[in-house]
Amino acid sequence: MSGICGWIGQGRDVGANRELAQAMAAPLAGVDGQAPHIMAGAASAIAGAGVQCYEADGVRFMLWGEARLRGGADTIPGPAWTELWRGQGALALCEALTGAFALAVIDERAGEALLATDHMGSFPLLYQLQGETLVFASSAQALRRHPLTPAEIDPQGLYNYVFFHMIPAPGGIYRHQRRLLPGSCLHYRQGRVESHTYWRMRFDERADTPFPQLKEEFRQVLRDSVRESVGGGKVGAFLSGGTDSSTLAGILCETGGAPAQTYSIGFSADGYDEMSYARLASRHFGTDHHEYYVTADDVVDIIPRMAKAFDQPFGNASAVPAYYCARMAAADGVTRMIGGDGGDELFGGNERYARQQVFALYQKVPALLREGLLEPALNHFPGADRVALLRKARSYVAQASVPMPARLETYNLLNRYGAAEVFEPGLLAGANTGRPLDELAASYGQSEAGSLINRMLALDLKITLADNDLPKVRGACALAGVEAAFPFLSESMVAFSSRLTPRQKLNGSQLRYFFKQALGDFLPPEIIHKEKHGFGLPFGVWMQQYPRLNELAGDSLQSLRRRGVVRGEFIDKLLGHHVREHAGYHGTMVWVLLMLEQWYQQHQDPRN
Repeated sequence: MSGICGWIGQGRDVGANRELAQAMAAPLAGVDGQAPHIMAGAASAIAGAGVQCYEADGVRFMLWGEARLRGGADTIPGPAWTELWRGQGALALCEALTGAFALAVIDERAGEALLATDHMGSFPLLYQLQGETLVFASSAQALRRHPLTPAEIDPQGLYNYVFFHMIPAPGGIYRHQRRLLPGSCLHYRQGRVESHTYWRMRFDERADTPFPQLKEEFRQVLRDSVRESVGGGKVGAFLSGGTDSSTLAGILCETGGAPAQTYSIGFSADGYDEMSYARLASRHFGTDHHEYYVTADDVVDIIPRMAKAFDQPFGNASAVPAYYCARMAAADGVTRMIGGDGGDELFGGNERYARQQVFALYQKVPALLREGLLEPALNHFPGADRVALLRKARSYVAQASVPMPARLETYNLLNRYGAAEVFEPGLLAGANTGRPLDELAASYGQSEAGSLINRMLALDLKITLADNDLPKVRGACALAGVEAAFPFLSESMVAFSSRLTPRQKLNGSQLRYFFKQALGDFLPPEIIHKEKHGFGLPFGVWMQQYPRLNELAGDSLQSLRRRGVVRGEFIDKLLGHHVREHAGYHGTMVWVLLMLEQWYQQHQDPRN
């Protein structure tokens, strides 16, 4: 990977600073083998490969990613940044930046520092304040190498991981480490820190722009966003055959003046392969298309490296096909991959949006009728369990009665098993089992949107996108040796989507209503009307068919049971009964626990 790290507030001589800087920088060396750039002084900072650095008048800027001042063309820090920092301050600098970035500023003369990440939280940035020393890093493994911030596993982080299959910010796997939230910054002054939110998604739900005007504006923003994302090297695009990736592939052909390089992953497993849609999109737009079929052996081979590449436990299995897709592109000389992430969260593309809208209708039924008539009738109807329609009605009422956003976790695996069945008592004693839903509710409540769809979109920008999908794609691409870029997350595209009405995102049960209308003459109709799938991994199915994968899963979970995290009885039941009962559903939990154990082996065991 790459990134930045450093500290301020602890005096050391130059030699000691350099030695510590080198130790912290080791996890940021990068897959390209470049040596990190080290700046060592009373306040030290280290930049990994691919980071822009600028130092003037005692101020150091370290930029991971790409950012520029609004109205400016330069994507590297320069004199204008120093002038803004010294003249208007930390918050003004953040508000003036646009792009995808993580930024650290150290002002030795003033005893100040700034940590910031962009509006989408595209790049991770962690910190820990110990006494009056602020230590920061793009990686938890770099942060823990400072002597003032030793790592201690946080039981809450472990619990949150199994609940979400990743650990949402601002928490992490280690106690006391904190991660910046999207659109936020941390300002350090003389041993004290203040957190600020300088950007938050806001919706204009009353816009009434005529459709032809909106369509033309949307298409122009798309073209501009793709151009901005291309960069200076050879570019390729993920192509799953869905609406987002197909749209970007088509726009890339249009703006580049040549066939786009597109890359797709397939699986030889019933119900998982969507290569036909990727081929359809490629033929439609005339891309130079490349395919690879991931095998069970590929999965076995990459698991340890994948666990090492992610500094936090990460259980999204689609990181594996994303890696093999990016590796295929890297072999062709591609240096940057374009991904369609963000389209669902901006334009209303997830099936759960329509499902939750249906559940919300129940809340409009008068409470007296719901609680006095409907629910008692369903709950006490003789033989209701034997009537399919009544069972469905009970399930609908049960889910609809759960308030948002907890209703989104109705099918959560950990909730279905029960925390006491999964975790050892010692771990549960150190974790608050209600915190995941509390944090969901806190994020959900921050949105000022009046509509259900926009409140869900705002939540997903944080939980689904910043905490899950962006780390997945960036991590997989970094492991393959390429960069990742996301045109749908440009500031202009995000601003455009915020002006669409709720109905233009979800019209009854029609997802992406405006998006599909605006691209009806651009995308193949088969892709506009296809069901969403993506690069899912048939792990549960393959685990039962391929001995190497089954052995790795079994050995990993048996090793995990000795760590005092998950109960041995649950592991036996999961492997011996649940997976055979429903490989796809319960196989997800096997993967989550497998990757947790692999993370332990790569980051915690003494030999590593």
